[in-house]
Amino acid sequence: MDASASNAKQIVVTATFGQSDAATNYNKALVPDGAKALVAENVFDGETTVTLNVRGLVPNREYGAHAHAMPCGPTGDAAGPHFQHNPDPVKPSVNPAFANPTNEIWLDFETDEKGNATEASTVPWVFENNRAGSVVIHADPTQTDPGKAGTAGARIGCVSVGF
Repeated sequence: MDASASNAKQIVVTATFGQSDAATNYNKALVPDGAKALVAENVFDGETTVTLNVRGLVPNREYGAHAHAMPCGPTGDAAGPHFQHNPDPVKPSVNPAFANPTNEIWLDFETDEKGNATEASTVPWVFENNRAGSVVIHADPTQTDPGKAGTAGARIGCVSVGF
């Protein structure tokens, strides 16, 4: 095995909303029971790619999605804030210097006519001691304006992932 392959890693979590402990839906109108999610983390050569694949959500709709600091819980707030590689000292983080797709994992997507979508995000870092615990699906696409950066509406679904 060469040196670059020795730092390769992959994690894959598949879950069905309403049926799997790993997946929680907080808004069943937007993330119905029976909808499915796959989250994959691939680490290679000092970069991390996270892929989100969803099936059976509301067709032709935009959603926000991000890696969050904690695993899913009984409410959307249990997942904590967005995971940030370089944490913003101000909470909640809405400063685009910290709340951005290079410092966080952003996975916004738009479903097709069947409610399916796949999105991936690659960042130039790897999870180390501080790791994310979930991917949260939000009701709205992610905003980028100062004072609103990283916000994406209500937390409507969550998949626990052991990044």
